Amino acid sequence: MPLRFKIRSAHRPISAAIDFFSSLLDANIILRHTLADHTDHSPKATAFFIRVARGEVRVRTTDTVIFEAAFTMERTYRVPRAEIRDQLLAILALPGVILPGKRRYRRVFELYVGYPRLSFADSSHISVMERAGMTEIITFDQGFDNIPDITRIEP
Repeated sequence: MPLRFKIRSAHRPISAAIDFFSSLLDANIILRHTLADHTDHSPKATAFFIRVARGEVRVRTTDTVIFEAAFTMERTYRVPRAEIRDQLLAILALPGVILPGKRRYRRVFELYVGYPRLSFADSSHISVMERAGMTEIITFDQGFDNIPDITRIEP
C-alpha cells in the first residue's frame, strides 16, 4: 500500500505567532540575507535575522543547509571564501540558530579558506576525521595531499 501524504501549502509572513524553533531555516533565506540581491526577499531575510539576533525567535537548520549556502555562494555568486566564512560564521554564532555541533564550523571554515584545493565538503570531512582521531582517507582526490596529519590512500 503506497504511503499517502497530505500536502499543504501555506504562505505565512513572519509573525510572533509562528514557533520558529520547530521550523527549519532554508539556505535561500541565508543567501538572500548575505547577498542582498533581491529587492523583496533580501530585506525580509535580513529582518528575520535581526529578530534572531535580538533573541525574539529561534530557528533550526542543518549541515546540508550550511553546505548549500556555502556552495551556492562560491560557485554561483563567486563570493570569496573568506567572505563566505565571515558571513556564515556570523549567522551560526547567533544563539537563536540551532544546529547541533555548530562550533565545529570554525575548523571547517579554517580549512576551507586555508586550503583552496579543498571543497567545503572536503573541509567538513577533515573536520570529522580530526574529531574522530582518523588519519587516513581513501580517495583519489589529491586535494588532501597537503593536509597535515592526513594520509590519502588510493584503493
